Amino acid sequence: MQRHRLLPLAAVAALGATAAQAETITVATVNNNDMVIMQGLTEAFEKSHPDITLDWVVLEENVLRQRMTTDIATNGGQFDVMTIGSYEVPIWAERGWLEPLDDLPESYHAEDLLKPVRDGLSHDGTLHALPFYAESSMMYYRKDLFEQAGIEMSEQPTWSEVREWAGKLHDPDNEVAGICLRGKPGWGENMAFVSTLVNTYGGRWFDMDWNPEIDSQAWQKAISFYVDLLNDYGPSGASSNGFNENLALFSRGNCAMWVDATSAAGKLFNADESQVADQLGFAPAPVAETPKGSHWLWSWALAIPSSSESPEAAKTFIQWATSQEYVELVGEREGWTSVPPGTRESTYADERYQQAAPFADFVVDAIRDADPLDSTLEPNPYVGVQFVGIPEFQSIGTQVGQMIASALTGETSVEQALQAAQRATERTMQRSGYLD
Repeated sequence: MQRHRLLPLAAVAALGATAAQAETITVATVNNNDMVIMQGLTEAFEKSHPDITLDWVVLEENVLRQRMTTDIATNGGQFDVMTIGSYEVPIWAERGWLEPLDDLPESYHAEDLLKPVRDGLSHDGTLHALPFYAESSMMYYRKDLFEQAGIEMSEQPTWSEVREWAGKLHDPDNEVAGICLRGKPGWGENMAFVSTLVNTYGGRWFDMDWNPEIDSQAWQKAISFYVDLLNDYGPSGASSNGFNENLALFSRGNCAMWVDATSAAGKLFNADESQVADQLGFAPAPVAETPKGSHWLWSWALAIPSSSESPEAAKTFIQWATSQEYVELVGEREGWTSVPPGTRESTYADERYQQAAPFADFVVDAIRDADPLDSTLEPNPYVGVQFVGIPEFQSIGTQVGQMIASALTGETSVEQALQAAQRATERTMQRSGYLD
């Protein structure tokens, strides 16, 4: 009898051991559409990885960045996977805050990752985050409204044309704004767009000696144009609108034009998600004095902080969520316009994606054309198109973003806002040792 009882007891013990080994990893991510889809596929991951449980923290972009930065800088260990981007990865990797991803299996096909994206997430030639999706920026417009107004989209629109078109298309009585643009303050919100606008007007954040140039003529022209354009032809409350808010407005038909991330294209082209899917037109991001830096380069990526107590389980998850198999899973379950864009050559070579997403080639070309090493008309000392790749930029960009938002709401003039931004940035750069 005793021998017969040993087997079930051993089995029970084995089950107990398995349960004890099951790890819960905490994944912090932004509340963008692609990440919401990823969270919705939790069951699929846990089914294929029964020894790992996912616990999600989903936050608005500015809040996420604040939480991530505080946790990583204090070695807090709250998160096993962080959703960060092309700005943070090289800086945090250099400080030893991120796990290097130098032992990816051959089955992950790291060479399939688009080179500009892979390079942006590497430090000393080693990946320290895996790209979940990547983007440049582009212009979306309502083809039906353009046709009604007798407007023909240019092959390469200019900002002066955009202003003229916005005046013809602005129809507040029918709840249609001539144009929607980011106004919500934040280095990754309004300043992501504003920096590209300043670039194409011939401006830059710093000269080659790290002197700020925020009160320059190019900045004055760009910000005055931006404030006037949104006040004349933008939606009400534009200073509260970031990426997600404008995406909602455009998809409901409340914007005639919108210049923002290429990652919105799939959602806008999906008739289940967008009321304007059948009238969606797209064009390159507009230019002013120069095409340089007119469209950005960004990747939302999954990284493992060095403070994680479950780095192996975290690595298993981020490889799954950024793999070719994950793209296939999303394509089958959500439709091919919903797969994470901008990361893999194989996605853009897939006929199913090409057929479902007529914007595919346009997007990947914009990503490849964006040059973080040559983003301004005059030379600059930094890496980045819509950001400056130094640790201080997170606070500088956010502070300047708040000042530009105050000019947008009329609390201060453009000239006053830029003078205040210049002084504040000079103080930061002096304290940080860039300036004497």
